[in-house]
Amino acid sequence: MSAPIMAPAIDARGIRRVYSAKPEPITALDGIDLEVRPGEFFGLLGPNGAGKTTLIKILTTLLLPSAGTARVFGFDIETETKKIRRIMNMVSGGEQSGYGILTVREQLWMFGQFYGLGTREAWARVDELIEAVGLGEQRLQRVSALSTGQRQKMNFARGLLNDPWILFLDEPTLGLDVAAARQVRELVTGWQASVPGRTVLLTTHYMAEADELCERIAIVDRGRVLAIGSPAELKQRVQRESIFRIELDRLDGGTATLARVPGVVGATVAADGAARGDRQTVEVNLVLEDDGALGGVVGALASLGSRILALRKSEPTLEEVFVELVGRGFDDEDVDGRGPGGVGSTGGTGGRSRPHELGAPDPEDLE
Repeated sequence: MSAPIMAPAIDARGIRRVYSAKPEPITALDGIDLEVRPGEFFGLLGPNGAGKTTLIKILTTLLLPSAGTARVFGFDIETETKKIRRIMNMVSGGEQSGYGILTVREQLWMFGQFYGLGTREAWARVDELIEAVGLGEQRLQRVSALSTGQRQKMNFARGLLNDPWILFLDEPTLGLDVAAARQVRELVTGWQASVPGRTVLLTTHYMAEADELCERIAIVDRGRVLAIGSPAELKQRVQRESIFRIELDRLDGGTATLARVPGVVGATVAADGAARGDRQTVEVNLVLEDDGALGGVVGALASLGSRILALRKSEPTLEEVFVELVGRGFDDEDVDGRGPGGVGSTGGTGGRSRPHELGAPDPEDLE
C-alpha cells in the first residue's frame, strides 16, 4: 500500500509538553516545529532527556501535547487517532514484546490479530514477512530461544504487519552486533524503497548510522530543535572552510608558494608525512575558502613541476556537529542535574495521556 504524497508525513507546529513534577513542572517539549516529507528517511538526534521520546509518543498518539498541533499524513493526532494508528507502526531497540512460549509464526499471527487482519490474511502476511526478514529457519522456533538479532528481525516483521505508511524506529539497532545491525539497516531501507511514499523517522545514538541512512536530521535538545538539515548541511555548520590533504612527489619553494594562491587560507606540511618506498613524498594540509579554490592550487603545482599522488578531503563528523550544537554527550546529565530522568522524562503525573490500545505500540516500548 503506497502512502499519499500530497500531505506532509509529519507536520508538527508549536508542540509543547509539560509534566507535573516537584518542586516545579518539567518542560519536555518547548515549541517543536517539524515537517517530514512523504518518502523521507528522517533522523532525530539528541542527548538523553532531550525530548525525543516524548515527541514520538505524541506523534504515535500515545500522548497528547500540552499545546500545539500535529498531523500525520494529514490526520490530526488528537481527533483522528484511529486513522493514524492504521497507517503507522513502531519498532524499538531491545523491546521484549509478546510471549516467549510462542513460536515466531504464532507470535506474529497474534499481532496480526491485534492489527485487525483476518485469520487467513494474517497467516499469509506472517509467512511473507518471515521470509523477508530472513527468519525462515526460525519460523517454528520459540521466541524465548531467539538471539538478540533474530528477535529484532522478528520485531521488524511485527512492525510491518499492517503495511504502515510511516515507521517510527527508536534506536532499532541498540545492543546488536555489527552484522545484525547491518542486516536491520538493509531490511528497513529495502522496505522503504520498495513503495513510494513510505516514510521512516529514526532516533539513534549511533552517529554513523544516522549519517548513512538519513536524508535529513533534526538535532534536538532541551525540548527544542537546534538545527535541521542534511548530514552534509549540518557538517557545513561546523566547518566553514574546505580542508584537503594532498600528497606530492615534490614541492619546490615550500608551502609559501601555495599560500599565495587565491582562495588558500593556509598551507602547512603535514607533521605525519612519511617516506614512500625509496622516495620521500610531501604531504600538505590545505585550508581553502571553498572547493572552487582547489583548481588554482592544482594549476600552481603544475607550474612548479609537482605531481599529485593523492588527494582527499577532510570533513567533520556528525558527532562534531552534535557536540558543537549541544555541548554535551548523549549520556551527560542536564545542567540542572536531572540527567536522563529530567527533560523528556516520562515521569510525573501531569498533562494528558492516552491508555494503550491493541494495535498501537505499548508505552513501555517508547521509553
